Amino acid sequence: MIVNLAFYVFALILLASAAMVVTARNPVHSVLFLILAFFNAAALFLIAGAEFLAMILVIVYVGAVAVLFLFVVMMLDVNFAELRSGYQRYLPVGAAIGGVLCIELLLVLTGWKFSPDAVRLPLSSAAPAVSNTAALGLVLYTDYVFLFQAAGLILLVAMIGAIVLTHRDRQTSRHQVIREQTERSTVETLELLDIGLGVGTKTTGFYRPKPKTVEPVAAHDAPGDGAHGGGHHAPEVR
Repeated sequence: MIVNLAFYVFALILLASAAMVVTARNPVHSVLFLILAFFNAAALFLIAGAEFLAMILVIVYVGAVAVLFLFVVMMLDVNFAELRSGYQRYLPVGAAIGGVLCIELLLVLTGWKFSPDAVRLPLSSAAPAVSNTAALGLVLYTDYVFLFQAAGLILLVAMIGAIVLTHRDRQTSRHQVIREQTERSTVETLELLDIGLGVGTKTTGFYRPKPKTVEPVAAHDAPGDGAHGGGHHAPEVR
C-alpha cells in the first residue's frame, strides 16, 4: 500500500514538473523543473528495483547534464523576445509535428499487449546470482551495443554544437594577443618597491601594472625627395 502510494505521488510530481519544463517562460525555471523531474524519475526507478539506473540518473543527468544546461542557458544570452515574435508564423508547423507525435503515441498504446503473467512477475527480473548492474551491462553491451554507440555519437554532436554556440565571436569580447604578451619583458611590466613595515595603502596608494608604451615610428622620406632618397635624417639641432 505504501509502495503504491509513493509510486503515484512521485509519478504525479514527475508529470507536473515535465509539463512545467515546456510551459515555463523563464528558461532557468525550465531547467530547475527538469532537475525536479529527474529526481522523481530516480525515485520511480528505486521503487521498481533498478537502483543502478536511479543513481546514474541522479549523478549523470542531475549532477552534470542539468547543471550544464543551466550554465549554457545563462551564457548564451538568447533574445527571447525575438524568438517569441515568430510564434504565430511557425504555429502550423509545430501543430502538424505535434499531431504526428500524438498519432504515433496512440498507435503504440493501442497496439501494446501485456503478457498475462506480467502481474505475477517480480519487479526485478535479474537472477539472484547476477547483480542489477551486471545484468544491465550484459544486455546493453550485447543486444543494444549499436544503439549505445549511436547515442554516444549523438552526444558528441551535441557537445560540439554547444562549444560552437558558446565560442562565437562577440563585439564586446576582448581577445588576447599571445605574441605581445610573451614579448614584454619584466622591466616593462613589474616595478619592485621597498615598502617598510606598517605602511598601508593609505600612504602608498594602489599600484597598478605599468601601461604598455608605444614606441614612436620614425618618419620616412619619400623616394626622390632630397639627396638621401628614402633614408633616415638626423634630427636638426637649432
